[in-house]
Amino acid sequence: MPLPTLPTLSHRPLITSLILACGTLCASGAARAQADPGEVGPQPLWEVGAVGVGVSQQAYPGSDHQVRRGLVLPYFFYRGKVLRADRDTTGLRAIKTDTYELDLGVAGAFGSSSDKIEARRGMPDLGTLIEFGPRLRWNLGAGPGGGSWRAVLPLRGVFDLSDRGAHRGMSLEPELQFRRRADAGWNYTASVGAIFADQRLARTFYEVEPAYIRADRPAYEARAGLVAWRVGAFATHKIDRDWRVFGFARMDTVAGAANRDSPLVRRQTGFTAGMGVSWTWLRSDALAQD
Repeated sequence: MPLPTLPTLSHRPLITSLILACGTLCASGAARAQADPGEVGPQPLWEVGAVGVGVSQQAYPGSDHQVRRGLVLPYFFYRGKVLRADRDTTGLRAIKTDTYELDLGVAGAFGSSSDKIEARRGMPDLGTLIEFGPRLRWNLGAGPGGGSWRAVLPLRGVFDLSDRGAHRGMSLEPELQFRRRADAGWNYTASVGAIFADQRLARTFYEVEPAYIRADRPAYEARAGLVAWRVGAFATHKIDRDWRVFGFARMDTVAGAANRDSPLVRRQTGFTAGMGVSWTWLRSDALAQD
């Protein structure tokens, strides 16, 4: 559930950066690059390279604070029949047919200091989160212009790496995607979806306990339910065998959300956008058996 921001990594362990970089490349979400619908034919069993990305991101749905960050991180792709870590999957693939695919996926989002967000000033920081759980992908068939439709249904537990892996709750993020391969090496994905959270996760972002009351921030008890509606677009261009550029944009709105009345919600609509480049350094001669 890509709700938090992308602040400095200087105090994060390298392993955290690698895990979250993999989530950025392989799962859906904000600073997360989605799968390339134009990849056809056998792919290498493994690849090693680096990715650089610049992002401007809303701190969380409903926040009026925008965070801008740039990252350069290594990546490792492995395309086994069960263990997968590539542009489309991170985790264990349990079932794959022409219509359905079920895997156990991993995603992540960096934390943020609440002192940098006026609405949360004096409250606990938003921790670095990692998400893990099953994801069902359902191929819905052909779309206009040679594209294809797909529904994605991830259900994930959310854990705080900044607090020894404390469980922060559960998220459900249904999404409808349209994917199309265009001429000249360009590929596109457009999506519309929603984010739902249980009460424990909603409290992380929207609850105000009595200890944190101030004149413009009354007490508030967060509720389970809709967090935000989401519309996004992603484009990638394969320059050559080793280099790829990509860009993405997303709009989130808390219209009709369960915690729209939280004093921590300061803006109904927010935007995330970014662009980046990836480079493949090494790849295997052996091909993945998909």
